[in-house]
Amino acid sequence: MTAQTHYLIVGSGVAGLTLAIRLATRFPDRNVTIVTKAGESESNTRYAQGGIAIVTDGSKDSYEKHIQDTLVCGDGLCDEAVVQMVVSEGPERLKELLEWGARFDRNAKGQFDLGREGGHSENRVVHHKDQTGAEIERTILQQVHRLENIAILDHHFAIDLISASNKCPGALVLDTTKNEVLLIQSAFTILATGGIGQAYGHTTNPKIATGDGIAMAYRSGAKIKDMEFIQFHPTAFYNGQDGAAFLISEAVRGFGAQLRTKDGRNFMLDYDPRGALASRDIVSQAIHTELGKTGDACVFLDCTELDMNAFCSHFPMIYQYCRDHGIDIAKDWIPVLPAQHYLCGGIAVDVCGRTSIENVLACGECSYTGLHGANRLASNSLLEALVYSQRIYEFLCGTPASFGERLCLLHCQNSEATPVDSEQLESVRSGLQSLMRQHAGIIRNDGDLEQAASQLEAWQSLVQDWLACHSPSVALYEVYNLLVVGHLIVSHSLARKENRGGFIKAVHPGV
Repeated sequence: MTAQTHYLIVGSGVAGLTLAIRLATRFPDRNVTIVTKAGESESNTRYAQGGIAIVTDGSKDSYEKHIQDTLVCGDGLCDEAVVQMVVSEGPERLKELLEWGARFDRNAKGQFDLGREGGHSENRVVHHKDQTGAEIERTILQQVHRLENIAILDHHFAIDLISASNKCPGALVLDTTKNEVLLIQSAFTILATGGIGQAYGHTTNPKIATGDGIAMAYRSGAKIKDMEFIQFHPTAFYNGQDGAAFLISEAVRGFGAQLRTKDGRNFMLDYDPRGALASRDIVSQAIHTELGKTGDACVFLDCTELDMNAFCSHFPMIYQYCRDHGIDIAKDWIPVLPAQHYLCGGIAVDVCGRTSIENVLACGECSYTGLHGANRLASNSLLEALVYSQRIYEFLCGTPASFGERLCLLHCQNSEATPVDSEQLESVRSGLQSLMRQHAGIIRNDGDLEQAASQLEAWQSLVQDWLACHSPSVALYEVYNLLVVGHLIVSHSLARKENRGGFIKAVHPGV
């Protein structure tokens, strides 16, 4: 089956949805199709707790302060022109969200109740309690549903880009409800597929974060950059299990919570004068070092001296989650451990969001813009997605949306093909996650990385054999994509010879 659309957007987070709204509004005679592999609201955006870092208080804050905080956090590897652009365009993007109906917390004077997170010199995080992402997702989906020329294909999985001679006229998509492969021809394809957290398993990302857009782009020959810069969030709730980790927002530390060892020592001051409000790379590395010294399983976040009424008002979801897991934060410390959180590298794009493949653009976490450098400043990611969504829109406004010769699906699914054995597939997936945590975690070394590269190559060969003789499925292609992501992280880690920001390579194992 084949279909045509002017704009094919893969992903239904803030980047993809805001772009869809802009394009559909500007071009009511053109079609916008959003492909998303789960439900329309399931994305990394939905789980963002902290907020959007934007300069709104000119009396205390400034663009220059925000720019400098971003540059310091990125440890010398940010593109300064991009940082200036994103920071200065942020207020307009916030205004747009407000016009669409987004609700952000305000104080008694009616001003934004600005939060502060690690690496920020001022309070500048606009938020909706500890559920900012969910509020943004609600707002933009409401706008999407009002536009008749936007079609959302949920439970559709993008398998691969169609590419030839460095051009892309569309993508192959698996309709998971019918188990049919579709060819969707498009004038432009925009990848907004989010992060790669499931490569590690122990992550704050949802289950859908399997690096699909990055893997598809890589297989089509797109330039991929800085995959070694993996940001680990220092304060994920520790429950003694691998797998999904509940995030304890950095804003809790901005509210005054302190990190302590089991014996109560406020250890962060030994690593950085900013203490618990140092940037995420520093805090995660400090926790990793402390646990290496003590052999403890976790450290603790102490909220016991905070105003509990104010805490519950600001962080109701976090308070309830802790309560449901036996932690009364008025008297108990919260057990925390770093977990994979964000990818600072990805598909290389220019300031218009264009990749190295003609007619393919990328936006959000799957893209590399140069904003984050070696480590992302807290709450700069939603800001980046909003600004680059606008940038892509402006580029597409001045570019004809033509299809070229109509394509047709040349091969059909083998009706006799059987699904791959689920236990074998899960074995590779869980093995990959364990390998990445152990060999490509917070602190790496060349010996471990070389072992990982060898194992990843063997798994890739095995999965390619499965793809050739078994029927397509989301689970199979997710593992395929995760192995590509793992390969990119490991190979880029081996290639980098200097430690920067979130990337630390020890000379000897265990150092």
